[in-house]
Amino acid sequence: MSDLKKIKQAKKGNAKAFQELMEEEKTKLYRIAFIYTKNEADAMEVFQETVYKAFISIQNLKEPHYFSTWLTRILINTALDLLRKKKKIIPMEKDVLESKAGSYLPSANTDDVLQMIMQLEEKYKTALILRFYKDLTIKQIAEALSCPEGTVKTNIHRGIQLLRAEMKEDCVNE
Repeated sequence: MSDLKKIKQAKKGNAKAFQELMEEEKTKLYRIAFIYTKNEADAMEVFQETVYKAFISIQNLKEPHYFSTWLTRILINTALDLLRKKKKIIPMEKDVLESKAGSYLPSANTDDVLQMIMQLEEKYKTALILRFYKDLTIKQIAEALSCPEGTVKTNIHRGIQLLRAEMKEDCVNE
């Protein structure tokens, strides 16, 4: 069964179709949750809350083509809500990231870049994560964040500029 058929069935109340969709998305969702929360327990809590919210509101999904984007938006909002509740900002150390994240991180070569991304302002961090770790288009990111495409482009461009400046600074300091 294709994903669109599964989504339409899930919208009609088919729990099995919804479960199959979640199986396909779970690794990507957990990865993003972990990037935001920086620990396994909170990432799992955000993931579970996202699945619950998606399950009870799947009938509100207007465009089945944007199911993944819709889920990602729910996840990001849930993660940000949790962080606000706990008022918790934890600096991400490379060794902690490697020991906790394991196979959920893209690769060992991107640890430094990911750490730099996590230091950015929320709007730049979110845009860069969705663009380069979730591989969403500018249009999909704009829809997920409910902002104009121009704003997304600007946030991505400025985020990349900040990363370049940081990398250049690191090279000069070494």
